Amino acid sequence: MLKIGLIGAGFMGGMHAACYKALAEKDVTVVAVADLDTAKANAAAQTFGADIYSTGYELIEKADVDAIDICLPTYLHTKHAIAAMKKGKAVFIEKPVCLNADEVELLLKAQRETQVQVMAGQCIRSWPEYRWLKRTLDSGIYGGIRSGVFHRVSPKPAWAWDNWLHKTECSGSVALDLHIHDSDYIRYLLGEPGLVSSDVMRDSDGVIQQIFTNYRFGETLITAEGGWDYPADFPFSMSFRIMFEKATAVFDSATIPLTVYPNTGGEIVPEIDIVNHENDIGGNISSLSGYYNELKYFTERLNNNQPIELATLKDAARSVELVLKEIAIVGGVRRQGGNR
Repeated sequence: MLKIGLIGAGFMGGMHAACYKALAEKDVTVVAVADLDTAKANAAAQTFGADIYSTGYELIEKADVDAIDICLPTYLHTKHAIAAMKKGKAVFIEKPVCLNADEVELLLKAQRETQVQVMAGQCIRSWPEYRWLKRTLDSGIYGGIRSGVFHRVSPKPAWAWDNWLHKTECSGSVALDLHIHDSDYIRYLLGEPGLVSSDVMRDSDGVIQQIFTNYRFGETLITAEGGWDYPADFPFSMSFRIMFEKATAVFDSATIPLTVYPNTGGEIVPEIDIVNHENDIGGNISSLSGYYNELKYFTERLNNNQPIELATLKDAARSVELVLKEIAIVGGVRRQGGNR
């Protein structure tokens, strides 16, 4: 039985706890939970009969676990992940893995020294429709990609502890917290972009609320939009529109099921591997879906003594560096004086 220590029992920690519950038949269980909020820690631990620790560091030091899952606010990732690696534990770190280049180097150095398994929570790589897109491109059935558009837009996320998502020193802004999903996936799909250009919209305090980035891969142009300042009743949506050489594929989580329009005519609705585990955690996603898929991969790899090859720490760190480059292009995460 693979024993998991879960650090952070808020929105994402609750989501992961629900995934581990769904994975119980796969020889996986949570045996330790840590959160400063006792009520949240109790709620997550009750399902598994897990021990409760007052802090993540106490769990890392004392709990009998095989792997540690870090679902803390981003600014707390690096120190906890390094402490877990130094204890010789496999580590799962929610995205983004860290906030800046210095933390990137610290994390990579710790993994080189400890040689432990580390996976990042870049869940879009595991989302059913996006997994289909990757497989389809790799198969060559519709040829290469000519152009693409990715969107990820949301009402202002109000569920975060201490409102940390909206403190740029804690989250890195919408660019590093939300938009990185698509930046990472685009790298996963097509590799490193040759040219990158970005622009943003800021609030009255100069904080980035929307980001628009173009990525150039030779003759292929990809655009990604990320924003989280839409009205409270505006539906969350993640979407893509991909023009292949022989077809166009469209998906929008709010309105359009994955559909393919071949150049020869007609339309196709592909079968995809959706995991129908619902959750009542809140936030903007109702199904465990990609979260379940990524944790299933992580725990199966550990149980079978196989290396992590999907969303590695090295790869996730490169995606952080790409978004930091985008932020630098527009003059940083904060600029006083309104929109750019």
